[in-house]
Amino acid sequence: MEKSIINVEDVRFSYITAEGVAPIVLDGVTLDIEEGSFVAVLGHNGSGKSTLAKHMNAILLPTGGKVYVDGMDTADEDKLLDIRRTVGMVFQNPDNQIVANVVEEDVAFAPENLGVPPEEIRRRVDDALKAVGMYQYREHAPHLLSGGQKQRIAIAGVIAMEPRCIVLDEPTAMLDPIGRADVLRTIKTLNRERGVTVVLITHHMDEAAQADRLVVMAKGRVVADGAPKEVFQDVEGLKSVGLTVPDTTELLWELRREGLDVPLDALSDEECAQALKELLCRVKSKE
Repeated sequence: MEKSIINVEDVRFSYITAEGVAPIVLDGVTLDIEEGSFVAVLGHNGSGKSTLAKHMNAILLPTGGKVYVDGMDTADEDKLLDIRRTVGMVFQNPDNQIVANVVEEDVAFAPENLGVPPEEIRRRVDDALKAVGMYQYREHAPHLLSGGQKQRIAIAGVIAMEPRCIVLDEPTAMLDPIGRADVLRTIKTLNRERGVTVVLITHHMDEAAQADRLVVMAKGRVVADGAPKEVFQDVEGLKSVGLTVPDTTELLWELRREGLDVPLDALSDEECAQALKELLCRVKSKE
């Protein structure tokens, strides 16, 4: 049994508006994130997924229930620094996270604030930039980089803190397809090669499909939780909460509705092509 790094226990959360109204954003969410896993949290705007992300390193505190990071209660102010060393956050807009005029100085910013010795900072900065494939840009000005490159610099800045878990809140929302692919590749490498726990908040089906585990949220609740291949098979359930499914699943689902015998768990383009090839072979052999 893997050890959990984040435990969310019956968490409720409400924002108090200017009118004094408290709309419920999280409505009894219970979730354990296992150390070393790659979890995608999928949902529409307003589903509560970004609010949940901000609970994972104590940016927000629950109105009810508890969040524990490596056993530390996020409501314990004395543990705040340790919690944020354990769980790093990457946000939607990299420009909001970049603070220096030179790439390597930006990546060094957080470790410097944590009081890390200079020689250790040098090692961490080089290591983090290599991890995201941006080492050759270390002396560049961040504002001259593309959106995808900036986001990888923002991720490097978090890696330099050496957190055991990284929560990414829609990190590709402002990027073009090339930038999105670069960032996703970086995330997967960190998880697979370095064992960093990754929680990816997204509304992109193709990104969610690449995780090991998929949590689907709607109206502040978890409505599905499992391997992407299992979760995406419930096409009607996902459509009922306003979500689509990957194009591959949609195609196979439409074929099944026409009475054709194809699997619904062929998520990747290659698996889908193979399923269609096998279908055509069966059809030809009957002719």
